[in-house]
Order: sequence, then C-alpha cells, then structure tokens
Amino acid sequence: MDVVGVVGLGKMGKPMARRLIEAGHTVIVHSRSQGPVEELAALGATKAPTPRDLASNATIIISSLPDSPTLETVCLGPNGLRDGARRNTILIDTGTTHPDVTRRIASALDEKGMELLDAPVSGGEPGAIAGTLSIMVGGSESGFNRALPVLEKIGRTITHMGPSGSGQLTKLANQILVALNYVALAEGLVLGTKAGLDPSKLIQALQGGLAQSKCLEQKGERIMQGNYEPGGRLTLHIKDLQYALDTARSLGMPLPLTAMAEQYFQATKALGRGDWDHSAVVTLFEDLAAVKIRKKTD
Repeated sequence: MDVVGVVGLGKMGKPMARRLIEAGHTVIVHSRSQGPVEELAALGATKAPTPRDLASNATIIISSLPDSPTLETVCLGPNGLRDGARRNTILIDTGTTHPDVTRRIASALDEKGMELLDAPVSGGEPGAIAGTLSIMVGGSESGFNRALPVLEKIGRTITHMGPSGSGQLTKLANQILVALNYVALAEGLVLGTKAGLDPSKLIQALQGGLAQSKCLEQKGERIMQGNYEPGGRLTLHIKDLQYALDTARSLGMPLPLTAMAEQYFQATKALGRGDWDHSAVVTLFEDLAAVKIRKKTD
C-alpha cells in the first residue's frame, strides 16, 4: 500500500488525510497551520517539517492548496516537493490551479522523474468528509491508473479527462456552472420572497421540477438560516472564475455570463463577505431587494 503524503490541511485536505489514515495508509502530513497537523498526528499520521521532507518519504502525494502561486512555491520553491522527489512519485493536485501553471509545474517535476496529476475536486467539505467527491483528472493514463486506488478513498465519481491540464479545464467549467447556479438561485429566491412566497415552500417546489440542482439541495436550508459558514470560500471561487476568464481570452472566446457572475461575486466580497461561503452571493441580491430569505417559524 502506498505511503501517502498530504500537503495543505484546510477544509478539504484535512478530511482527505483522515480518510486515508482510516483506510490503513501510512500518511505523512505538512501544512502551514500546525493545528490540523497535530490533530492528524494524534490519529497516526507522521509530521513532515517541510514539503521536501514529505516528498522524500512518500510514493503518492496529495496537495490541497488555495491557488496557483502557493502550489508553485510548495512544488518548486526552496525545500519544495521537487527538491525531495523520488523517481516515479506521483503528485495529485486537488486544488483549482490555472491550467498553464499546471502544465509548467508538471514539466518541471517531470525532470526529476515525478508525475503531476491535476485532479481538482468538486463536492466541498461535506464531500471530502464523506469520501464522495467528484474528481476530474488530467495526466497520463498510466499515472491515473496507479493513483486510482488512492483517489477511490476520497472520491466517488473519478474521471480521467485527458493529458496534463485537462482536469483543471474541467474544473473551470464546473465552477462556471456552480457560480451561475448561485446567481440564478439568488434572483429566483429573492423574487419569490419579495413577492410574499414562503421560502421553504418555494425551495420544496423548485426541487421537484426542472430547476432542481445540487446547489439548491445543499444550500437551500442554510440560505434560509442565514448560515454562510464556508464550505467553498467566495474569494476562492472568484479566483477560479478569473482563471476561467483568462483561459477564455487565450482561446479567443467570450464568456459574458461568467464575467457577470464574477462581478456579482466581487460585489459581495466588497461588502466584507469574501470569507463567507460562495452561496453568499444571495445576500447581495437580498440587499438590493431589501428583503431577507428566512425560514418562517410557527
């Protein structure tokens, strides 16, 4: 069984590492925040002081990092993964990274005999805890097949999308759909509430028809409670939309609705809600309509 290193122990990385420990893997962990490191060490994980130390002892590494610059530093910076890499080690990047950066890091790691699989995930913290994430993977088929037993410990829908960068491109499409879904939810729920409908009944009715969505299913009740504790942070979703827009520009194609959604998300962030859940874009429309979506109590 592979020795698995996990770099980045935030809302996604920590539950993924925990699942691997529970599955019987030898797990090595590293993170800037020491709280999660100590928590996982108490469950049996080994602590690595640097990414380099982690890479020198792991055969498969999972990174769960917030953005492209952070991944690049962890991989290629001083005491980075590349410095400690052993030949035939696989790095699985589960964060959302710019496809161009993914390809550049993959090339640099390949020089050391280390393969990068870009494998961003969807499903949020609940999916990471339950091991039901959707994982979209870019990289070689042989690397995918070797990593699959580990991926199956953290995800349910695992798809090999093609060569390096393909996983990240798929995730950008995913993030566009999710962002536009939240904007549509905001307009529909705020309209109904402003007109006097019971939000609970409105959500129940919408879930029974063509408007049904995973976003509405997972966030409807939380929206009515005013609960925007982050599962997926608004600021990170803005970053993903910017990657999508940048990629579209490089392809010479328009993404007008994505650009509009990014601006709605930016406006919500400007209200001091950047660290809220990405569904908090609903609150922007509540403010514009001077109405709050709240569950009615008897």
